[in-house]
Amino acid sequence: MAAKSRTIGEVSVPSAPLMLLRAVLTLGVLAVAAGALSPAWATGVSSSSSPTVPSHAPALRVQVIANGLEHPWALAFLPEGGYLVTERPGRMRVVDTQGRLGPPLAGLPQVAARGQGGLLDVALDAGFERNRTLYFCFSEPAEGGANSTALARARLPAGSARLEDVRVIFSQLPRVVSPLHFGCRIVQMPDGHLFLLLGERYHRMQDAQRLDNHLGKVLRLTPDGAPAPGNPYLGRAGARPEIWSYGHRNPQGGTLGPDGQLWMHEHGPQGGDEVNLPQPGRNYGWPVITHGEQYGGGAIGEGLTAKPGMEQPLHHWTPSVAPSGMAFLTSDRYGPQWRGSLFIGSLKFNQLLRLELSGTRVLREQRLDGVGERVRDVRQGPDGLLYLLTDSPQGRLLRLLPAM
Repeated sequence: MAAKSRTIGEVSVPSAPLMLLRAVLTLGVLAVAAGALSPAWATGVSSSSSPTVPSHAPALRVQVIANGLEHPWALAFLPEGGYLVTERPGRMRVVDTQGRLGPPLAGLPQVAARGQGGLLDVALDAGFERNRTLYFCFSEPAEGGANSTALARARLPAGSARLEDVRVIFSQLPRVVSPLHFGCRIVQMPDGHLFLLLGERYHRMQDAQRLDNHLGKVLRLTPDGAPAPGNPYLGRAGARPEIWSYGHRNPQGGTLGPDGQLWMHEHGPQGGDEVNLPQPGRNYGWPVITHGEQYGGGAIGEGLTAKPGMEQPLHHWTPSVAPSGMAFLTSDRYGPQWRGSLFIGSLKFNQLLRLELSGTRVLREQRLDGVGERVRDVRQGPDGLLYLLTDSPQGRLLRLLPAM
């Protein structure tokens, strides 16, 4: 029986795994002067702090690898082939190379799957092929309905349906009663240390400016969850030794850049989503400075966008694009013009965003339409291609291919 299709924008998407779209992914490219309004505003496309201008782009096809994932959140590539995927309600499963969903892995700790919380990021240790160690972060329940973002370490033996040696190695403090702003992205550096990106839990945004807590912070940890040597606040009274940088809102994207630095993005309020390069001991301003405003309008605090001693974002969007997932393209699979670009998913506009860079300066931004769903995660695979997870009750794992 022929596979049924459904329409997404201008393209027809087969519902069966591993079938290609029968049309080329639409490239939504528009001309916008930096920071200026344009006719594109009326179509639901936001302006940004860098020009969005026409540029040559390859034609793309979307390959559906797997369907039926419930709010998938993060993706990792297994060295034996296949994919490890987290689902926000509290499941982690292996998807094989044919797109078949394996059963949920046993051994996960209890997850506070409420609101934005649940089972969130996953990252394989750099030595995974040898040690089968992975890390995952999740919303950890506590007494009285409170919760916090936690980081766990575990082993996944080849072919196993169960995580082994599961251990929570870090828990965010304080624990608060909130279903919002968990953050929760993990980036391992070449030295083995882990960056953990944490949200300020929404109702506790002022805590992002205080050093006596983990809310609204980037942390740098050892693989065992201890404060990493060389952290800027080690030994400082009243400061958490895990802190690397502070003044963040709700990070949902982080990756290792070609420059060897941590790159991240974070959600602003109503406007003011940011890309940052967090440096040790630096203050990224939230909620004292922001390019956004209160939901429904109105200034946040004094309405400042800059203040001495606080860092400006590398790039920002107003209105918000709701960024999630982040990956640098290091291959030439789509042609040399895309090599070195930074790709970010948009939950709000159902798009994939491409930032063209010169060092740490954003030259231009390109919007790629055609996915038709909220893009939760973006990764480059070992084959040099881009992979996406879409956030819905019937979420999908997608692979972007150059058009034939």
